[in-house]
Amino acid sequence: MSARRKWFGAKAARPEAGGFPFELRVQPGPALARAALPRVSIVILNLNGRHHLQGCFESLARLDYPKERLELILVDNASSDGSVEEMRQKHANVRLFVNERNVGFAAGCNQGAREAREPGLFVFLNNDMRVEPDWLAQLVAPIVRKECSATTAKMLSWDGKLLNSAGGAMNFHGLGIQVGMDETDEARYSTPRRTLFPCGGSMAIDARVFRECGGFDEEFFAYYEDVDLGWRLWVQGHESHYVPGAVCYHHHSSTSKRLPLEMLRLIQVRNPILACFKNYDDENLRTVLGPLFALALRRTWMMLGIPDERSFRIEHAADPAPAGVKRLLERARSAMESEVDVRRVGVADLLAVNDLLGRWEHWTQRRAEVQARRRRPDAEIFRLFLKPH
Repeated sequence: MSARRKWFGAKAARPEAGGFPFELRVQPGPALARAALPRVSIVILNLNGRHHLQGCFESLARLDYPKERLELILVDNASSDGSVEEMRQKHANVRLFVNERNVGFAAGCNQGAREAREPGLFVFLNNDMRVEPDWLAQLVAPIVRKECSATTAKMLSWDGKLLNSAGGAMNFHGLGIQVGMDETDEARYSTPRRTLFPCGGSMAIDARVFRECGGFDEEFFAYYEDVDLGWRLWVQGHESHYVPGAVCYHHHSSTSKRLPLEMLRLIQVRNPILACFKNYDDENLRTVLGPLFALALRRTWMMLGIPDERSFRIEHAADPAPAGVKRLLERARSAMESEVDVRRVGVADLLAVNDLLGRWEHWTQRRAEVQARRRRPDAEIFRLFLKPH
């Protein structure tokens, strides 16, 4: 059996013409009556995103959803751009929680969920979004009909010309994939289907399930916390669905692009590794861990930008210096040249890997907590990766 076939198990996913396995498609139930729409708490995170707030909340004000069943929460992560003042002046209907420091996306979302007033569902929405009037009713309907526990929307670019996300996928070493990213919105992206994870920028989840599964992993801080949560939901027996009728528009990475590259690099390298370590079963973790670290090491080498490899290789060494003064001078020169300049993004890769290896016992315990609640084998989850290789 080939490695590719073995990866998917005996029941390998069969791709359809649109590129998605047949068995991932779902047949949604009937539209919900207005009386069946549940109480929803929409949680929005903000960090110096004042320029986005008006557009976001204006679109939420136009939602075709019972206002008495809708709660809006904004968690501000220590903004310094006047966001808090604007919220208090222009959006007094929104419950506002202001942190003294940036606690990250994962912790901020969990904080908003804890502050919610008796919701049936949580909805997490980026501050740089605007939504269609029927976005929310469409997004929550599959959960209300008990078809799944979590959903994700069709996310388009701000001008609506390209897709940002039509569900989530992943490769075997944990790098998340936003399906359809930067493609035109074709017919194949209009079919509801199961998805590995709901994008944290526009997702709904049953409030009870969110709490029982532990919410977002706050040690991720930001990035891949939605991949980890979605994967964990499947491991623990739940489902996530992509809902193409729930349409929203996104200013992609408008906050993160203002941060230093090495800071983003560290969490974008570390968090996929942590998600793999937590969520694979024992057999597949043993299979994946070696290639995962080998790829991480190779990427680190590429990112470090070592200026002169020849100086490290004995094959290119000059004749050893003779004894005496000349040898002492040679040693002194070597000591002065004992350091080399490398790129900061490469160092970020090293720190990322060490965040697992340097805290091995801690992450082994975190993994054990996830695996103790396993209700579904990996073989049933692999088809959701879509692009494992």
